[in-house]
Amino acid sequence: MSETAEIRIERHGNVAEVVLCRPEKRNAMSTRFFHEIRRAFEEIDADPTLRVAILRSEGPVFSAGLDLKEAAAGLLSGPTGKASGSPAAANRALYETIRDLQDCFTAVERCCKPVIAAIRGRCIGGGVDLVTACDIRICSSDASFSIYEARVAIVADVGTLQRITPIVGKGMAREMAYTARFVPAERALSCGLVTEVHPDAESLLAGAREMAEEIAANSPLAVQGTKAVLGYSESHSIEEGLEYVAQWNSSFLHSADLREALAAFAEKRAPRFSDEP
Repeated sequence: MSETAEIRIERHGNVAEVVLCRPEKRNAMSTRFFHEIRRAFEEIDADPTLRVAILRSEGPVFSAGLDLKEAAAGLLSGPTGKASGSPAAANRALYETIRDLQDCFTAVERCCKPVIAAIRGRCIGGGVDLVTACDIRICSSDASFSIYEARVAIVADVGTLQRITPIVGKGMAREMAYTARFVPAERALSCGLVTEVHPDAESLLAGAREMAEEIAANSPLAVQGTKAVLGYSESHSIEEGLEYVAQWNSSFLHSADLREALAAFAEKRAPRFSDEP
């Protein structure tokens, strides 16, 4: 287990759990938090023994979003925390900061392992940026979601506006972004923002772990290939996606996992997949 002040990584067999562990601050996101998220998912991506990740939080709130006190003190002045010599230099510094923070959450999407977000309580602003970068979202019945930035005079800029529309549809995405209202769990389920609603935090964690184990029991090569093909296909035409998967399978289909799957089928037993291709 590795730990920082704001994030903890736990390993349970082939499953990693990334835990937001700043409940006394409602898991508000400092600059350090963003960089730790990136490092955590780069670590998970590089570890061949890990097959799936769960993103969850401690405390009654998943995340209050950006730590506005820190942002007011430093983020708007650039990475040094001091005013720059000219407006252009200050603007460039802010641009580079925003792009860096975007990449921190894109690391979740970039991770080759599937990521399940288990959301309890309120998920606000940057919290929505973070969970929309995950593959699957499930929540407890007390969860609610808000693209809150318009209420604090910010255009959401760390990924929500780029990822939310394919998830919930054009109208719902705009309603959430323009109003900043909180969307409760059942409506989040009906619009596709989450795929499951659990009655409480305990059953949510149990459900996330059960789903993770189901994924981890499958061929890691096939699961990771499926994530790669889905990601590619989302931003390309059907024909381009078909070409990509044809190239993928022509490269990876003849694997040890396939031989094991066929042997297990013939022997009427569960397959035992390796972490090696």
